[in-house]
Parts: sequence; structure tokens; C-alpha cells
Amino acid sequence: MSTLTHQIATFTSALSPDSLPPEVTEKARTCILNAFGMALNGQDTPYAKVAREAVLAIDGELRGGATLLGDGRRTTIGGACLANAALFHGRAQEDTCGAAHFGTVLIPMLTAMIEVHGYPLERLIPALVAGYEAGGLLENAFAGQTTPNSFRSTATFGVIAAAAAASRLMALDAATTASALANAVSFTGGVLQSFADGTDEWRYQPGLVARNGLAAAALAKAGSVSAPLALEGKAGFIKAFAGVAAPPDLAKTLGRDWATLRVTFKPFPVCAFNQTPVTGALKLREILGAHVPKAVRVRMNPYETGYAGMDAVGPFNSISGTLMSIPFCIATTLVHGAPDMARMTTYDDPAVAALIGRTTLVSDAAVPTLSAVIEADTEEGTLIQEQRMTPADYAYGRSAVSDMLRRIGREQHVSPAAFDRIEGFAERLPAGGIADAIGAFSIAA
Repeated sequence: MSTLTHQIATFTSALSPDSLPPEVTEKARTCILNAFGMALNGQDTPYAKVAREAVLAIDGELRGGATLLGDGRRTTIGGACLANAALFHGRAQEDTCGAAHFGTVLIPMLTAMIEVHGYPLERLIPALVAGYEAGGLLENAFAGQTTPNSFRSTATFGVIAAAAAASRLMALDAATTASALANAVSFTGGVLQSFADGTDEWRYQPGLVARNGLAAAALAKAGSVSAPLALEGKAGFIKAFAGVAAPPDLAKTLGRDWATLRVTFKPFPVCAFNQTPVTGALKLREILGAHVPKAVRVRMNPYETGYAGMDAVGPFNSISGTLMSIPFCIATTLVHGAPDMARMTTYDDPAVAALIGRTTLVSDAAVPTLSAVIEADTEEGTLIQEQRMTPADYAYGRSAVSDMLRRIGREQHVSPAAFDRIEGFAERLPAGGIADAIGAFSIAA
């Protein structure tokens, strides 16, 4: 019987540098560049420090282990996954595949595995693509059901993505990879409440997701016996998380509709769903000039307005709350311009608070996802900014990502030499060594 785990595993285990379309390989290079670059730009965020302290308390330092980026000490691979993913996630400007942030799961994990075990660097891109494709296939099919049920896509689909990526890096065969994917199903889960409460659990989910995906692959390699119908069975992943039957022939889209090519990037340090509202608000601000609207209405798709934390109006005491809040992001953009980390962590601005109180969020099914309609009431009448965007608008090429990283780097006082290092690493793949990327963090200051 050809099960869904086996079909996915057959595809991902066969990925190689020669089998990948050039545009997929190039997109993977761009994802690697963005991930390391945002980690460099996020070194002043507190989450990696918290995670490092927890990791060292649990796993301790380990000679010959994986490097804690931005710190230099070494620990277990799993410990590095947890701590380094929190660093990659620090600015909330990691890549996005649908509603999932696979890059912040996969790239720290693969980096640590290569550093410790010396896997050939030529496997990095195929392994990364394996993760995006396995996770992206399921996210694209089922996030419409799982997200309204309060499951976070990064955690819900990320363990499976991590298991696929780790299995490919370890060169496991299709049968063993299928077992890894089945294991991952039993190790998955993660809810959205921290977004609603403005707390930090979501910062640490990607690292724990990576640890679980790595464990799923290691168990499979060691000979674990795993459920063949883990995905489509009557008590399996799809029924449990999405509440629907598995679509027939779901895996047939693999290699045709590349999830890797759907990966997008974030120009602003706000939730992926708030990128378009901020873009629209910036255009509206150009029209308004110094005038602040009397009232604002923001119309967005219910899938986005219903996401935890999106309707929050404060008071705020953390960036975990502000970056999710549509009213906060709109108000701070209209008052001050493009949001940066300083604005997103200013919780007591009276002008922003006043405009939040005059901002109404409207769920409107007629507005497509990744779009927004902003209506601003002024003394002269109502101005309407309709901002319709698609994932293609955020699917930046490597040059655009480089420009974005360096712009943020100037704000964060990151040495240009550090960006030179990671750009060279991405460009030379599969030549070079993983130390080229890790070394960028020692010269970032």
C-alpha cells in the first residue's frame, strides 16, 4: 500500500542538486541568506539569550558540539536548534510559506547537524527543499482548517518538515524517511494563545519543533516502528488537526507545484498578515501628510482578522503583542511612518494609542488574503487605500533580500563584513563550509 507518508518520503529522499529546478535552488539560496541575515540583525533581541540559558541548564556545554550563534559556546544539536531558532525568530522577519515559518525551523537545525556530524554541504539545499516541500504540501492543503482551530502552522506542520529535512540530510532511504514522517506526526502540535496574550512562547516553538523533527528522523534511523497511516488514517494527522478526510492524490502535486517557490519574505518587523496593511498605511500616509485621520477602518479577510492577537487594542507591554495587532501596526505607521523595532517596542505613545482607539477592524470576506482596504476619515472626507497583494509581491529575489538585510543592518549597527560573509556562503553553495556562515556572527559587531 502506498501511503501518504511513503509518497512524500519517496519524493523528498530522491531530491538532489541535479534534480532540483534552477529556480528552486536559487530560492533556497535566498531563504538561507534571509535566515542568517535576520539572525545577525536580531542579536539584540532577548529571546536567544533566554533560550541559551535554558539549553545550557538542560544540555550543558559540549566540546565539539553545535555553536550557539552570537554566543560562541557549544552544546547539543537539539540545544542549538532551540537557542538558534529563537535568534532566527527574534525580529519576526523570517520567511513565510503560507502561514508557516519553516526557515526558522529548518536552517538552524541543518546548520547544527552539518557542523557536528560533517554531512556534505551539497546536501544542504536538497534537505532544505525537502522540508519546505513536505511541510508546504500539508500547510497549503490544511491550514485553512487548522488555523481557525487555533493551531499554529509553524508548529503543526513544522515537525513533519523538520523530519523530512533531517532525513534527507542524513541520506535516509524512502522507507526510513516515511517512518520519520510518521514519528513526526506523533510529536507535533502548538497553539496560538500566546499571540492573543502577547507572550513569548511562540518564539521558542520553532526550536522545539526542530528538536522533535530531528528526534523523529533519528528514531526512524535507529529502527522505530511507525504508523503507515499516520497522515491519512482515521486517527491520523489530517483527521485530528484539520477534521477532514485526506484529499485523494494529494502528493501528486510534489515536484509540480513547488512550495519552496511560494516562500515569501517580510520587509517589516510585524506579523506576515500585517505586511500588506502596513504597506497600504504607508501609501495612505503619503497622501495624508502630517494629518492624522479622525477615524480609520481596516477591512481584511476573516482568515487573517480571526488570527490570535490581530484585533488587540492594548494596552501593550511586549512586541509579541504589537507586531500581531492590526490596529497598532496601522496606527504607528500612520503616525510615524515605516515601523522599526524602536517603534514596535514603544508601548506608551499617546498619539498611537489615541489613533488605535479610533481604529476599527472589519472582517470582510470580499477582501482577498494578503490584502487590505484602509478607509481614513478626514475633515475633507474619506480616503480609501485599497492594497491588494499576493505572495508574489513578497517573493523577493536574492538581491532584494540582500538590500533589505543591509538596510536593517545599518539600523542595528551590524558590520557589513558579516553580510559579505553570509552572501558569499549562499553564493558558493555547495562549495565552502558551514563555518563560513557560522563565522559571520563573530564579526557582526
